[in-house]
Formats: sequence, C-alpha cells, structure tokens
Amino acid sequence: MNAFVAPTDRDWFDFLASRAAKEGVDEVNFWMPNPWGGSFRVLERGQPLLFKLKSPWDAVAGGGFFSHYTEVPISLAWDAFGEKNGAPTLEDVRARIGRLRREVPRPWEDYTIGCILLAEPFFWDEENWIDGPPGWSPQIVRGRTYDLRVQPGKGLWDEVIERLTADRVSTDRVREAPSEEFGGVGDPEERPHRIGQGTFSSMIRDFYGRACAVSAERALPALDAAHIRPFADVRKHSIRNGVLLRSDVHRLFDAGYLTITPELRVEASGRMREDFDDGESYLTLHGRTVHVPREERWHPDPELLRWHNENRFRG
Repeated sequence: MNAFVAPTDRDWFDFLASRAAKEGVDEVNFWMPNPWGGSFRVLERGQPLLFKLKSPWDAVAGGGFFSHYTEVPISLAWDAFGEKNGAPTLEDVRARIGRLRREVPRPWEDYTIGCILLAEPFFWDEENWIDGPPGWSPQIVRGRTYDLRVQPGKGLWDEVIERLTADRVSTDRVREAPSEEFGGVGDPEERPHRIGQGTFSSMIRDFYGRACAVSAERALPALDAAHIRPFADVRKHSIRNGVLLRSDVHRLFDAGYLTITPELRVEASGRMREDFDDGESYLTLHGRTVHVPREERWHPDPELLRWHNENRFRG
C-alpha cells in the first residue's frame, strides 16, 4: 500500500478544516492548476493522499483517500464540489489558479484543471501535525510516494493511524478490505470509502466517456449524473446506481417518461403525447441501445433498472 504526500496551500487547508469542524466534509477536490496529464497513476483507489503544508510550516496536517482523478474546466469542478474546492466562491478559485499559473485571471477564462478527488478527508489541529515528512526535499513540486510497508513510509503511516485512532476512527475500520464500490478484493491494508455526490458525478461522467448514454450528447455542461433509484432511498452513491444523461433526458427519466430496461434498451412512454400534446422527439428514442462504460463492473445494475421500470416508468 502506498501513500502520496502532496504540498498543500495553507489557505486551502484552513478553509476546509474550518468547514469540517462546523459541519463535516465528506469529500474534497484536491485540484492542481494544470492537468496531471490524462491520468493519475500514483495511487490506487482507497489509498491515502496526505496534505503537507508548504513552508514555513512543513508538516503533514491531514489527508484523504483517493477516489478518482479527472480533468475538467473550473466551472464544472465548482458545479460538482462547490466550497469543497477549498474556497468560498468560484471567483476565488479562479483567481487562485490564475496566480499559480502566473497569469492575470480573466473572468471568462475556464481553465482546465487536474482534480484529485478524495473521500473522507481529515484535518488535524496544529498540535497533531507531523513534522517533516521524512526524506522530503525542497525540490519536490507535485509530491512524493511512500511505500507504507517499509521505512520511512511505515513510520509515517503509524503516526497517521495513531492520530486517526485518537479521533475515534478505529484502526480496524482504516484497514478493512475495499468494497465492491471500488472493484472488489484488493490489498487488505486498504478500506472502503463512501464517495460523495461530486465524486459520483465525476466518475459517472468519465466512465461513460463524457457522452449521454441515451442521446450520445457530448456537451459537458448539459450532462448530468442521474441516479437510477433515488439517493434518498439508498443513502449511498454507487456507480452501478448511476447513468450519464443529457439534462432534459434526466428530467424525463426521473419523471418516469423514459426508462432503461435491464437489457439496456430505452423505453419511452406514450403518456408524453397525452400529458404534453408533444414528446415526439423523445419517442424516437424508444428501442435505442444504451451506451454503457467499457468495464462491465461499472454497468448499471439490472435490478435497479428493473426497479425503475416497475416503480417509476409511466408505461
């Protein structure tokens, strides 16, 4: 099991730590002003990323557990995560990114940024910060990987576990095996992590190739991560309970005028003619094959689709 230690701005950390102390934070966007380069292969899902505050503090002050990496315009990152981007407004994020890029921020500029999405972040009070970390060089810009099975990584992780345990997060919970949410059995040192709404949306968008599963629309601002069975019913964000839909298709899906069968076919309700004296453009979707992610483990759950057919569809 690895951990990645990444330099972190104090203002980003302080803003999120304050919010976490008041109301809790289930996920954060650990963004970078420039994309990483298409993928983030430093960590596997469920492995920790630790926040190392920049000089003059030079200490590990918290962290989170890696869920997903994506590259999107700032506006979409804000739509997905809001203040969990580590700032009170989109304008603040835009200005901060402009400064880091050494550019004069322009209000119309929608920079594409790298987003490392972290579940269950933790922020320690200053008396619990870890000095160092060991082997850190001032020349490190993006971060350093530590193998947690051997020194100095093992010693660093022992200190992290000690602090998490003191915060009443049990060692057993930290070291459980990952759930099916992240692909099944893996390193027993890893653990399951509940993903938040922003991470759910980002993962659905990327797993579906950034195209509507029904219409093939690719305009990102028009695409929504839709729940098949409402979140209020299941209380957990699961990729297999999601599908990427154009926003108007999403609304019709939620209202029961469209559904997807367990065989991954679209069914459109003739009730649209009766209720709206229209709907012909949507009725042409009837019988269309639904586009799904490449990996079968991320396909919509047939039982959840069946639930939607039987409990939402106005057939």
